[in-house]
Amino acid sequence: MKIIVRNRKANFDYYILNTYEAGIALHGSEVKSVRQGKISIQDSYALIIEGEIYLYNMHISPYNKASSDIDPKRKRKLLLHKNQIRKIESQIMNKGLTVIPTEVYIERGLIKVKIASAKGKRKYEKRDKIVEKEQRREMRKHL
Repeated sequence: MKIIVRNRKANFDYYILNTYEAGIALHGSEVKSVRQGKISIQDSYALIIEGEIYLYNMHISPYNKASSDIDPKRKRKLLLHKNQIRKIESQIMNKGLTVIPTEVYIERGLIKVKIASAKGKRKYEKRDKIVEKEQRREMRKHL
């Protein structure tokens, strides 16, 4: 398994509850760009529309040797089983969660996206985490 990109900010901004592995529907030139690492999942999120799940705001830079013009931020379909989609949908509706991508990686030649149902953190919770990290650094420094 080769990790292409990780959403490091996800753990800071959200409480990660459940994770799922999903395939992603891409065009040929997008696959080549992803393999080169020209991808960003920083502000992306997933929505369920008519029983299918789509990933929005994931930026894949155009492959420089390709002649086709594909929108870098177009919505991309995620490939999951129907029961997984229903489970995610019920979590979103009942608990008020959101679905975000946490990793993009290659496994056995296929590009996979690890998505997570997550609950957003409040500003004061983020500040507390920063203070906690700084205190740990200080303790290590003194030891």
